[in-house]
Amino acid sequence: MALALEYFRSMPRYVGSRIAGKRVPGLVAGGPLAPLRLTTKTDPELTREGWARLKPTLAGICGSDLSTIAGASSFYFSPLVSMPFVPGHEVVGELLDDCGDHAAGQRVTLSSVLGCAARDQAELCEHCAAGEYGRCDRVTVGSLKPGLQTGFCSSTGGGWSRMMLAHRSQLWAVPDGIDDRTAVLIEPLATAIHSVFRARIPEGADVLVIGSGTVGLLTQVALRRFAQPGRVIVAAKHTAQRAAAKMAGADEVVRPEHALKAVRRAGHAVKLTPERGQEFLLGGTDVVFECTGSKNALDMALRTTKAGGRIVVSGIPSPGADLTPLWFRELELVGAYTTGMEETSAGRRHSFALALELATQIGPMLAPMVGATYPLGRWRDAIDHAMSAGRLGTFKIAFAPQASTT
Repeated sequence: MALALEYFRSMPRYVGSRIAGKRVPGLVAGGPLAPLRLTTKTDPELTREGWARLKPTLAGICGSDLSTIAGASSFYFSPLVSMPFVPGHEVVGELLDDCGDHAAGQRVTLSSVLGCAARDQAELCEHCAAGEYGRCDRVTVGSLKPGLQTGFCSSTGGGWSRMMLAHRSQLWAVPDGIDDRTAVLIEPLATAIHSVFRARIPEGADVLVIGSGTVGLLTQVALRRFAQPGRVIVAAKHTAQRAAAKMAGADEVVRPEHALKAVRRAGHAVKLTPERGQEFLLGGTDVVFECTGSKNALDMALRTTKAGGRIVVSGIPSPGADLTPLWFRELELVGAYTTGMEETSAGRRHSFALALELATQIGPMLAPMVGATYPLGRWRDAIDHAMSAGRLGTFKIAFAPQASTT
């Protein structure tokens, strides 16, 4: 029997989490509001070829997990998941079975998408056939229950457990030189790399990064490695985030409320103030990365991007942003969901391959981003910490599922 932290459907808890989540985040992690339960599940069995059992060593708590727990996720996702499910898609662990090119005992990390291959589709969709698994059109069909990723599918389990299932199409071997704390960041690092390639940044372009939590900071790292931007401005809410952004090479770091002024000054843009609503620029920055998922941040991105510029949405977007600048300034709004095949000078490479190579080089810089780990039995403390991570000066919080539950 395997211990697991399970997300389950409960309308009263959903409503309670949605109301309290933004006002008092700590209430979501404890008591009657949490749509989570620590449970003991039967060990998963191998019933199909191409699968292996995996013992998660570390499993990150992602912003998408917190949005789900807090009842803030869009109903768009409802047909893309199957409940109850075990969360956790940022995973490093040990294989218990031979699987494809990977042997039992191998330490691996996961590309989380459950695409056509994992779903036993005889004919791959056009996206999976091109290696763009994040765009798979079949994430609700086939031999698995609906689930866009590991961690949102009841058939596979997730990293917030002591044992789960993974398909060979998801597995990436972790080199010996990468420790577990670095390895658990490979998936979000690969996602950040993908967002930088999606941005198609012209050489010397001015870039604004909104948010310097895990996503924003890793986006900065990817920017410096895979693009040649000009001036990089970072808007970060918390003191530790601003310090980290500066260490990661930002040319200027400001509080969010000062971002428009910083962009205007850097690009000599014209600031306009409407009769009602927020100020905006004529002129502005070439490319903006929105890394928080908040309405206010997307509004800021739309108001500070120059005509014909590009906004990359890396955080799960909240509703309500004013899209008027998108139309008037003929902006490009680009989504960056997970990973894919990237066009590099050495040919097409997968984001995960690039992330593993980069992590091998800068692992000592990445590992400290994992500020705390918790056993599954302390899940309330872990979720509470993750929801307050920015204010507390922490970046990534992770579960250590094999640790003692006390």
